[in-house]
Amino acid sequence: MSKETIKPSSPTPDHLRNYPLSFLDQISPPVYSPLVLFYPTQNNLQKIIIDNVEIASQLKRSLSEVLTRFYPLAGRIKDNTSIDCDDQGMPFMEATINCSLSDVIRNPIPAELNKLLPFPELDEDADELPLGVQFNTFECGGVGIGVCLSHKIGDALSFFTFLKNWAATARGETDAVRTEFVPASLFPPRNLSGFKPRTGITKENITTKRFVFSASKIEEFRDQYTDKSTSSLENLMKRRPSRVEALSAFLWRRFVASKMKEPSPTNRVYTVLHAVNLRPRFEPPLPDYSFGNLYRIAVTVPSAEDIEDDDQEQAAYRLIAQMRDSISKVDKEFVKKLQERSEHLDFLNDMTERFNRGEIVPFNITSLCRFPLYEADFGWGKPVWVGSVSLAFNNVVTFMDTASGDGIEAWINLKEEDMAKLEVDEQLLLATAT
Repeated sequence: MSKETIKPSSPTPDHLRNYPLSFLDQISPPVYSPLVLFYPTQNNLQKIIIDNVEIASQLKRSLSEVLTRFYPLAGRIKDNTSIDCDDQGMPFMEATINCSLSDVIRNPIPAELNKLLPFPELDEDADELPLGVQFNTFECGGVGIGVCLSHKIGDALSFFTFLKNWAATARGETDAVRTEFVPASLFPPRNLSGFKPRTGITKENITTKRFVFSASKIEEFRDQYTDKSTSSLENLMKRRPSRVEALSAFLWRRFVASKMKEPSPTNRVYTVLHAVNLRPRFEPPLPDYSFGNLYRIAVTVPSAEDIEDDDQEQAAYRLIAQMRDSISKVDKEFVKKLQERSEHLDFLNDMTERFNRGEIVPFNITSLCRFPLYEADFGWGKPVWVGSVSLAFNNVVTFMDTASGDGIEAWINLKEEDMAKLEVDEQLLLATAT
């Protein structure tokens, strides 16, 4: 219905006008991290229409205020090296949706949810525009707030830091606002000649499905995969698997089982990748509200035995031990090496080449579980549901807490032919049956 540009309520000081990107910003993919937050109506329809006009105004006013503190988000990314914090502002769109909110959240269709975002094509503007918002009003009066943050400037925890601060500002609680932009000197920018940050981004032949796992089913996985290892990694299995560990192992097993139904090169390697938060791995640790790309990927290469083993439980708890071992290596020493040496760029270039040759089949997992998904109260209550969308990446899985907080939604992005095999997997169907 409309599009306008929201600018900071006060100008950015001259000494902050140039915001250099860090090495970790540079190597992050030029895509948007998207979320849509849904809020139900609670009043009669005539009052709702008036209220939603005021809500949109309130969102725009608070955005303008919060952008003075998150000033890089109102600038423009330049040549993957810096952000010109020139206060050009960010796009704010308003749209009306010809259905009720309940129609959407009763049966979410990931590709349809992209329409609720300011940038439906999630990679087209991400290397220039840091942020965008779309305010959607449904026929019933409910609203959906679609937010996109460029991955070039911040990771998932940064996204929620911004969201928390924006919501607090909308409620008038400016004393609760806190953030800290991480200086690029922590990870000095480098010459990325030959590196391709767009590796893995594709718009062709990708489909997204949402699979919901109940709390009882996840507990069942945790019980099945607990403390049975007799390998050299047995000490890593003494504690019960977490929800994310158990579900990661289950889904990777089902993904590989579906891939085994097709002919493939004998030298193909299947990997599991987990996004790992670096903030607690600094010495001293960085606060959670540190803003930037402060994550790295832990790569687990399961053995051929784990791929071929028909014993689901045996293979799963061995895999969990290997995943824990990989993630444990992303430690304080890892962070120091990442800051001081160029080995990581060599590693990424090698992985990219092997991926492009089809030698590596990655299964990328990002968990937003236990993140404050349902805490964004702009002054009219917390969201009734928070959804992801269809991404432009292959073999990518995002874990999100269900609205009740005890189950997990797995948003899986695969090639259409791979999804066709996975979605009919008997064990997956049994695990997600309601």
